[in-house]
Amino acid sequence: MKLPNDIATLAAETIQALTAKGLTVATAESCTGGLIAGALTAVAGSSAVVYGGFITYANEAKISQIGVPYALLKQHGAVSEQVAIAMAEGALGTAGTHIAIAVTGVAGPDGGTADKPVGLVHFALASDEETKHVKKVFPKLDRDGVRHATVVQALKMLRDFARA
Repeated sequence: MKLPNDIATLAAETIQALTAKGLTVATAESCTGGLIAGALTAVAGSSAVVYGGFITYANEAKISQIGVPYALLKQHGAVSEQVAIAMAEGALGTAGTHIAIAVTGVAGPDGGTADKPVGLVHFALASDEETKHVKKVFPKLDRDGVRHATVVQALKMLRDFARA
């Protein structure tokens, strides 16, 4: 399957940077449903650095696969900074990789609220040293557009971390 050019380029740059540093990665994906892991594994040689991914679309999957606490989901909702961080840290611990990226958001077209509009995505990148959170809103994009923009942002975060 041919990836969009911007995603293909970013995925190749990310795999190159991870390989150069000897870093392994896992993904924990909600609103992207595995698209980040799919982009990474589209790159030849990615098996040296990509552990795999957790598609934790349902709250139950977040809990059972990567240990997101139920209380956190109940208090903050799935689309929140707290849950994104718990997803990244849970994937890191479960996979035993050097880094993990997590995304959770409202891709639309429905499901948005005043507090959590369509296009809102929380990103978290966890390593043994720290966890970084980024909040983005991709307004006026359709579902495919939000998911595309989310994959781009996640790949940039991974690439930039590996290059630092």
